[in-house]
Parts: sequence; structure tokens; C-alpha cells
Amino acid sequence: MSFQLVIAEKPSVARSIAAVIGATEKQNGYWQGGGYLVSWCIGHLVSFAEAGQYDEKYCKWRYEDLPILPQLWKFIVPDEKKQQFEIVRTLLNRPDVDSVTAATDAGREGELIFRLVYQMAGCTKPVKRLWISSMEDAAIREGFANLCPDSDYDALYQSALCRAKADWLVGINATRLFSVLYHKTLTVGRVQTPTLKMLVDRDAKILRFQKERYYTVGIQSGSLKADSGRIASMDEADTLKNACAGASAICSSVKREKKTEQPPKLYDLTTLQREANRLFGFTAKQTLDYAQQLYEKKLLTYPRTDSQYLTEDMGQTAQHLVSDLLELLPFAQELDLTPEVGRILNSKKVSDHHAILPTAEFVKQGFTGLAESECKLMNLVCSKLLCAIAAPHEYETVTAVFSCAGNEFTAKGKTVLVPGWKEIDQRFHSTMKADGEEETEALNTLPELAEGQSFRVTSTVSEHFTSPPKAYTEDTLLSAMERAGAEDMPEEAERKGLGTPATRAAILEKLVQMGFVQRKGKQLVPTKDGINLAVVLPESLTSPALTAEWENRLTEIAKGNADADEFMAEIEAQVRQLVKTYSCISADKQNLFQSERVVIGKCPRCGENVYEGKKNFYCGNRGCQFVMWKNDRFFEQRKKAFTPKIAAALLKNGKAKVKGLYSEKTGKTYDATVLLADTGGKYVNYRVERKE
Repeated sequence: MSFQLVIAEKPSVARSIAAVIGATEKQNGYWQGGGYLVSWCIGHLVSFAEAGQYDEKYCKWRYEDLPILPQLWKFIVPDEKKQQFEIVRTLLNRPDVDSVTAATDAGREGELIFRLVYQMAGCTKPVKRLWISSMEDAAIREGFANLCPDSDYDALYQSALCRAKADWLVGINATRLFSVLYHKTLTVGRVQTPTLKMLVDRDAKILRFQKERYYTVGIQSGSLKADSGRIASMDEADTLKNACAGASAICSSVKREKKTEQPPKLYDLTTLQREANRLFGFTAKQTLDYAQQLYEKKLLTYPRTDSQYLTEDMGQTAQHLVSDLLELLPFAQELDLTPEVGRILNSKKVSDHHAILPTAEFVKQGFTGLAESECKLMNLVCSKLLCAIAAPHEYETVTAVFSCAGNEFTAKGKTVLVPGWKEIDQRFHSTMKADGEEETEALNTLPELAEGQSFRVTSTVSEHFTSPPKAYTEDTLLSAMERAGAEDMPEEAERKGLGTPATRAAILEKLVQMGFVQRKGKQLVPTKDGINLAVVLPESLTSPALTAEWENRLTEIAKGNADADEFMAEIEAQVRQLVKTYSCISADKQNLFQSERVVIGKCPRCGENVYEGKKNFYCGNRGCQFVMWKNDRFFEQRKKAFTPKIAAALLKNGKAKVKGLYSEKTGKTYDATVLLADTGGKYVNYRVERKE
């Protein structure tokens, strides 16, 4: 008997596929049954080798060894993944396996994961590709009924390989180059560095901003209010206010305009991440993680998509989904809705995967058993689908101009004619109590007005200030990453911007983790090191437009319209040029990233400054041996952290009041004064003077 081997990206996905195709017998590292073997990778089973594995000399970081440009690329299996790789390799080479199905995630990265394993295992058996957008049973069955030769995805694989090699070359060479020059590990990346630059530029604009004061004069008659334009000086505003007090204002023009706001499009990953950040404060990574969990639970379609449409053959599916959701969702009860599904169908605008949708499985199961975060995300996706197929929002604006004391004043009003999709949106927001909700603009209904009408008015002056640009949040930064370089790109360029929907979340996390960016509430703000790094790096590494151009080229490679070798040759040339240009820097610049040492107090032995280190508080005088260790047994036994505050008090007064010391005898905590008992030896001693 011969088998078809199916390789998924994760164990949970393999389990779902195995259940549908009848491979129900659990073996060591795979499932078996119905003529199938189903195994899995654990993310990237095969990785790019580190530089030191090409040549031992690269284990040390030295300028002389740069650039590092592998001519033959090496791949490795990380130790923690060797066991699963061996299982997959054995299965690929089993004589009774006559064909292979690549069932890794249907996208650029998934293609790379499968191909590297297949090649590393030395397999040459024919491969078919499973390409699905949902983990539901019906979608898996349909996918197996329509398998394509994996060679159809050769261009996608080339694009994925180029992306990974380019990231390796720029990352390894630029990181080593600038770390060696500045004596500090400075991680540089093809996408993360231009993203950092955008944050640094915005930060500089905020710092340079000079706020300006201005005034406006308001006139009022009953419920009618109108305002002047900006007035620079207080005196001028007061003069106008006094001239208007008790005077008549005449309506000189009334302009009415009917306006239509079209329904929003469905979610792709980036718009989902942006709204979940704005409404719930989720980070981009959290949103992707929750969406991935929901996808694996078969409740949501494939999340890593960059399309906001469905294919034209999905009209019927969408229609059913909408009518089911109307019954299921609390905020959609008794909605009067005539679905216009045609608006969300456009096959030309769907590349690898359609927009994110709830699945039929979700309709069956509802919200039972879901975590609060998953419920929020599901509600968001459902409400977006209902909004997208609802009627447009129609309203009328009224702009009335009045003249009073020789000046013009304007009043604006708005009346909703057809609530349309906004009614669903508002219902959703009020049930979800979203925390980041912006103020919905107040509907200001003006009284009936006619030209020539006259009103007696009262007048007031109000003071205002111009406001600085806002710091980026994940919502606005994701949007900026998506649009980066767009103005310099040809209109027909399909993918613009920095990174891809699937990679942006990880890039933001990495910048935070490396200490170049910090989160302040919802804001993302560059740190001092982040600002310095963006300033010292050349434009070729920090320019969002240049990186966006690389991203567009990778998309063209995936479509078979651009040459992979040419792309790689340009990346190599850029790396060579970079190393050549930055051979040395001035001495004062070399100290740019040295951390400022925090002074805790004066040394009791020699009077020099005592600084805080990672593990201790140490004397700055190298000849002096004075040091207080943070993990000193005295504090560890009493289950008390040895904080800089305690250290400072000990150095200043020789004693410190400490609360919550633990007694091993009684098992209780107590407050006491701790004395610094320094005898001048290698170790410093402490003792409890008295209990408070």
C-alpha cells in the first residue's frame, strides 16, 4: 500500500487536516489512515546558518571580516527541532510514500518553510500544494479536491527566499558594522530600521513644535451659535466682541449639501490590527495571535491576508453568513438590512487570500468557550461584514454665514437622512464599550434659516492653541508603514509600504524588545538609543521609500515579473558599499551609546561615587574593592529585593528602614532598621538593628 504524505506548518493544523481526510491513528510525530500520513513542522524546522558556521573567524565580530556574503547558502536544523525534522525526513523518504502535499500556511513564509524541509531531506517526490483560506472541514475537503502542482508556486518560493536572504545580509552585516563602530550591540534590519526612523522623525516634529495662541469670537442667539475665523491678538478679538455685543447679525448665505459616506471595506490583517488597537488597545502582535488562534479553532478565515474583498464565487456564502449573523449577534437584533453583497466581491483584488471573515463553524458555535479578547475580535470581524454590505450613510450638511459688525461668522450643522451602515457601527460600539472610542462628532442641527434673516446676538471670546503632531500609536504607525514610500511608487505597484501584513507586528515587537522604542500607554515613542541609532545610520538603511521599493520588487518576483538574481545582486552591492563607506568614526561619536551610570551614593571606604550595575552596587574607584551584591544572602533569606533606594540610604546614613522583612522562625514579615556593617573585607555585612 502506498501513502500520500501531508506536511502542515503546526501540530494543531495537522490534527484538523488529519481528522478531515481520515488519518485518525496517532503515531510518533504524525497521523496515519485513509491512505494518508499527516505530519507537521514547528514553524521553521530549517533555518539559515549563523555567520560563524561559514567560517570560524566570523564567531568574533570584526570590521576586517566584513562584508559576509555567502556564495553557497548553508541551512541548519536547530537542536530543539531536530527530533521533529528527523520524523518528517524519514516520512519523506519512506519507500511507501509516493507523493507529498505541502499544507503549510498558504503564503510566502509557509512556502519557504515547506521547501527548505523538502530540500534538506533530499526528497525528489512529486509535490502538490494545498491552498486554503479557512480551517473548516468543508474548506479542507475542497482544498484536497483542487490540489495544484507545487511548481505553480515556484515564483512565490523565490520571492520568500530572496526576502530571507536579503534580511540575513543586511541584518548580519549592518548590525556587526555599526556595533563594532559604536562598541554596543546595535541591531539593524531591512524593515525595522526604516520603521524606527519614522518614529524618530515624528518625535523630532513633536519636540520642535512651537504652540501658537489664537482667539475666536462667537456670536449667539438662542440655540444658534456662529464663530469668527482665527484672530491673532486678544485686543483685536475684544474689539470685535464689543462691536457685536447686542448688535444684529444678518444671515448672508445658507448652503445645503447632501453627502454620502460609502460603507467600509472588509478587513485585511493590517486594518484589523489598526482597529483592534484603536478600540481595545491590542498590540499588532496580540491581534495577530488572537486571530491565528481563532483560525486554528476554525472560527475565522486565514488572517495573514492583504485583501479586503472576496472572490466573485463567494457571493452565496457571504449571503448566508450575513443572514445567520443577524440572528446571532446581540447588536444586530431587529436590524432592517438589505444586504448588498456584490459590493464586497472582486476577484481581481484577491491575490493569495480573501478578506477576513467569520466562518460557518462560528455561526454554529457562537461565542461559547471563547476568551474575552477572542470575543472582542470576533465581534469586530462580524460587525465589519455587516457594515460592508449595508446601505451607504447619507446626511445633509448646512453651512450658514452671518455678517455682524462688518465681520463674517460661520455656523455648521448636520442632519442624518439615512443612517445606513453607521447605525450598525454605532450599535456595535455601544455594546462593546470599546475603550479607545473617539468622540463621535456631535450632530448640530441648525434652526430653519433663510438669507436676509436678522438676529440680536450676544458675543464671547475664546482662547485656543495650535496642537502638535500626535505621537504614533500602533494604529497610526501600521497605517504609515502600509503607505510608506507610496508617493514615490508607480500607481500600479501592487504592494507598497514597509514589511507585509504578516511581518509588521513582529517588527514592532522587536523594536520594543531591543530597547529602541517604548510603549507609553497606546503611544510608541523612540528611546534615546533609538533616536541616536536612526540619526547615525545612512539613508540607504533608514529610508522607508527604499525599503518599500524592495518590498514591491519581492511582490513582482512572486508574480514572476522580476528576476531574483538581479534583486540579490543589488542587495549585495548595497552591503559592500555600506562596509566601504563606514570604515571608522570619530572618537566622540564612539561613546554615543555608552549608558550613563546611575550614582547611588558615596563609597564608605574611599569617598568615590557608588554606581548601580546589573547585579550590584559598586565603587567607581577601580582600586577600591567595595561592592554590595543585589543577591546578597541577607536580603534573599528575608525575601526582600535589595533596591537602589535601600542601597542609597545605607550609603548615606549607614542604615535603612526596611518594610516587610520575612522571618524564617515565625514565617511572618516585620519592619526593621538594617545596618551596613562594613569591615573592609571582600564582602559587606548587614545586620538587623531593631524591629520597628
